[in-house]
Amino acid sequence: NDPWLGTGHLPDINIAMPIFRNEKLVGFAGSVAHSPDIGGRLRSPGNRDLYEEGLRIPPMKLIAAGTINQTLIDIIQNNVRIPEQVLGDLWAQVAANRMLGQRLLDMLDETSCDLVAVGHEMHARSETAMRDAIKAIPDGDYEYEARVDGFIEPVTIKCRISVKGDALVVDYTGSSPQLPRAINVVPIYTFAYTAYALKCLLAPTVPNNEGSFRPITTSAPVGSILNPQFPAAVSARAMTGHLLPTAIMGALAEILPHRVRAAAGSPLWCVQLAGSHEGHRFASTLFLNGGQGAGMAGHGISALSFPSNLANTPIEVIESQAPVRVVRRALRRGTGGLGETRGGDGQIFEIDLLTTEPVTMSFMADRLRTAAPGLRGGKAGATGRVLLDGKPIDPRETLIVTPGSRLTLETPGGGGFGPASAT
Repeated sequence: NDPWLGTGHLPDINIAMPIFRNEKLVGFAGSVAHSPDIGGRLRSPGNRDLYEEGLRIPPMKLIAAGTINQTLIDIIQNNVRIPEQVLGDLWAQVAANRMLGQRLLDMLDETSCDLVAVGHEMHARSETAMRDAIKAIPDGDYEYEARVDGFIEPVTIKCRISVKGDALVVDYTGSSPQLPRAINVVPIYTFAYTAYALKCLLAPTVPNNEGSFRPITTSAPVGSILNPQFPAAVSARAMTGHLLPTAIMGALAEILPHRVRAAAGSPLWCVQLAGSHEGHRFASTLFLNGGQGAGMAGHGISALSFPSNLANTPIEVIESQAPVRVVRRALRRGTGGLGETRGGDGQIFEIDLLTTEPVTMSFMADRLRTAAPGLRGGKAGATGRVLLDGKPIDPRETLIVTPGSRLTLETPGGGGFGPASAT
């Protein structure tokens, strides 16, 4: 789960398994899952370095020649708050990898296909399709600057896309420097959300594989918020990384107006809760969303995470995982930005804490001061708010909250697209 080797922060545990056929290595099965807890402080944008963020597991064997590495299991079990859930997810990943391996072997038994040849062909076709899509863009440099709240100063993502022939380079020089807070983004995550946005715009139907990403290069200065030096805190990396599609679409808005969307109100908001209730430990993460940005194709969708792949956590799940009661969930009508097409609305979400003991609580919440901007003349969406017992709080730092408290979250609206009509 090393952020620089995996997917960008410690809660994501990566497990790979070799697949053998007739004693010959034919491939690997891999899975990544976000663990419900990884020890340390709770995941919070206020964490100051990687050592506060939990247990860091280097590449090592979980199972070797059929024997479980009990030392590794003991280390994990003794460093997380809810070991039964964490280890349960770990073994579920192993089961998923084994199933993937078996399905591959079944396919090879049925078809006897040459995996290497098939792989090369898929990569080649995907690369050609992406290069053809890039060639359709006029050569040149395209720029945009995205901003969000940050801490003392706003965070700035400065993006320059340089297109030349059938390849492009995205340069983030000029973006904010690395911060002593957990909103830094490691290079692989920077590449992932850059490539994702470009693929949405240029070749959405092409399969995701090595070939489709070969024509894309990203760069960010060492020591910047998009290429931090170890041991930078990175647990809330999505608060910065999910801005990259906004920057990419903003840069290409003039030449691809029919494909881009304005900024989202919140790529994701979440609340982490941890504590004890009636003698039992719990740790839970609740996800909720703001409004999607609008586009030429239509209005933004309300309460939708983009570019995150997260759904709103169902009320039944929330109340079963943590001692809370959901009091209200409703759309924040009119919070999407105006325009020819309107940004999606945010939502209002209220919960009561039913715990018998104080609860540790942290947040990932942004756009409380910096609204999601519109595109091509569209207006900005409304900003969000976080309230505890009716009073605004700073969600960037971890809190200790007393039983019986009420938490209210008001997520931001998405930006509008195009000028609003006079009527």
